[in-house]
Amino acid sequence: MSMPGLDEPTLFRSIFSAYPDALLLVNGQGVIELANPAAEALLDYSADQLVGLSVDALVPDSIRPRHAEYRATYAKNPRPRPMGTDMELVAKRRDGSEVMVEISLSPLTSQGLPHVVVAIRGIGNYPRVKRALQRAHYAEYVARMGRLAVDARDASLLLEQLPQVAKEALQVQVAMVFLLEPNQLEFRIAAGTGLLPSEVIGRRIPNRPDTPPGFVFAQSKPVIVPDYREERRYAVPQAYLDAGLVSAMAVPLSDRGQVVGALAVRSTQTQRFGDDEVRFLESLANLLAATLQRVQSEESLHHAQRLESVGQLTGGIAHDFNNLLTVIQGNLQVLEELPAVNGDAYAQQLVSAAARASKRGAELTGKLLAFSRRQVLSPSRIDVPSLIDSLADMLRRTLDQRIRIEVNAPDDCPPCVADPGQLESALLNIAINARDAMPNGGTLSFSGRLCAALPVQLRGDFELKAGDQPGAYIAISVSDTGSGMSDTVKERAFEPFFTTKELGRGTGLGLSTVYGFVKQSHGAITLDSSVGQGTTVTLYIPRYAQPEQAADDAAARPGVIPPGLKVLLVEDEPEVRTVAMRFLATLGCEVTPCSSAEQALPLLTQDAAYELLLSDIALGPGMRGTDLAREAQARLPHLAILLMSGFSAELLDTSQSAPLSWELLAKPYSREELAHALATALQAVKG
Repeated sequence: MSMPGLDEPTLFRSIFSAYPDALLLVNGQGVIELANPAAEALLDYSADQLVGLSVDALVPDSIRPRHAEYRATYAKNPRPRPMGTDMELVAKRRDGSEVMVEISLSPLTSQGLPHVVVAIRGIGNYPRVKRALQRAHYAEYVARMGRLAVDARDASLLLEQLPQVAKEALQVQVAMVFLLEPNQLEFRIAAGTGLLPSEVIGRRIPNRPDTPPGFVFAQSKPVIVPDYREERRYAVPQAYLDAGLVSAMAVPLSDRGQVVGALAVRSTQTQRFGDDEVRFLESLANLLAATLQRVQSEESLHHAQRLESVGQLTGGIAHDFNNLLTVIQGNLQVLEELPAVNGDAYAQQLVSAAARASKRGAELTGKLLAFSRRQVLSPSRIDVPSLIDSLADMLRRTLDQRIRIEVNAPDDCPPCVADPGQLESALLNIAINARDAMPNGGTLSFSGRLCAALPVQLRGDFELKAGDQPGAYIAISVSDTGSGMSDTVKERAFEPFFTTKELGRGTGLGLSTVYGFVKQSHGAITLDSSVGQGTTVTLYIPRYAQPEQAADDAAARPGVIPPGLKVLLVEDEPEVRTVAMRFLATLGCEVTPCSSAEQALPLLTQDAAYELLLSDIALGPGMRGTDLAREAQARLPHLAILLMSGFSAELLDTSQSAPLSWELLAKPYSREELAHALATALQAVKG
């Protein structure tokens, strides 16, 4: 069939040229013989440059050998491959940049032609892909500012950099911080970038609902303005419109539940901000508020109150931050296992980068909680020589080359029992102090040995798990040849916030955190130092006791999760609930989701078939997860209980008051960690 006035070759060439996807006609040798304008635009080549070019030139160097192997196999058995049913790929453009694509193949062998029509579609603008990339992008910035928030003793550094980070990450024109004055009658512009001429740092703005920061104060929640020209809730300054600003977003800065300021951004684009942007800005605001709160508390509280103050500061953001990380890590794990991503090296690279960023965020939260000595410890068997060797190898790559590192940990050194991550962090804290004591180089030594007897000065000073029994502890020492400490400094070395470092170079919480960890681990610590003679810090960690019967050890290990396990899930955060549902579904569970304890209670009838309750501890303003668990188990005595939280103090308090059969899970968690906790909770009920 032909159209009037057009012969078939002309018609087909017109369709080929007008087709919206990039089209390439490739011969049996892999050489391009024809390309449409869409291909020129997508790949950044002219038609003349594409014709005669091998398709191998469009494949990134890293995957070119694999592509050549695939093409050779395909040539032996050419077959149609629809778009979107195989895997997402990456195409290399003329300038060397890469673009995520989907590709379909249509062989013409049935028409007697040794050619293949290749259709290429750029998917970088797909909502799903853009959203995943954007979240990874935001997570990286949050991790960066989190590290600065932990290390910054002077809040002004974070205050100065945060607006620039918000502007850069969100690609907006203006970012600024408002702080409420003590009289609560006006706001002060404390920091900003891209400010209008009238918005100088230090300018005061009335705290009224008709002003931008005053409206945020009155609402006490995030505010989004899709279009200033249609905003009627408060008076939009004419200067905003004159500068071409169109949309805005602001989130409150809160201190112990009270709004003390606002973080705001403005853009020249309409409808610029959504849920992901709100969460990102809230994360930055929480970091800034926590840092401001910490500095203020350090200045106002007495020496004996300071450590508890840090616990309050860090705990305030831990729960929300860990919920955010649960969503990020959970979705990344699901995304990583999708066929389209699993077979795509570039997508895997993006997911891995985001996973690393979220892991750094989790490490940040752990570091904040360690300040308060409220971290949840997970003691396990630790091979001391392996731990010391691994730490020494890392430090050799990172410390000044003038510092020589020695290790003395014989292979027959018995194992100890402690939280591996926290023990490594404690040793790293000590090593960093040693490095600072040797600015011109020196020797840093690690040793591990069985302790025949505890030093006399320790007896009675620590709540030791095994008293002073011979051979009950492993002594792990870190020594340096640095400047050493005076008697006055030694007496205060373990005090919180005490530091001999210059302003901005230390929090004074390093050795204090180590001291808290050792005490929480039922161990002890000593410090031996003299001016000019160096320092030795020794941790006495309980020796690992080998189980007497292998059968008992096997019985303690959790089993497998039975197929079709009926789980009642209670989680008030929608996105965290979605992640948990996905994990449970892939583990073969049948899930009933609820957003509150009040919604879950009517389901817990005497004939309910639920086998396990998985609930967050903090469920908003209503009934707490612990109360729900008690009521649920009263109604269904054989119901397994697994409680989760992103707030370390909640887990610690619950572990001290809850029945032994209840299992606890810290956020953020992976699917494997959830599976292990589920199996352990089920085992506890059976046992």
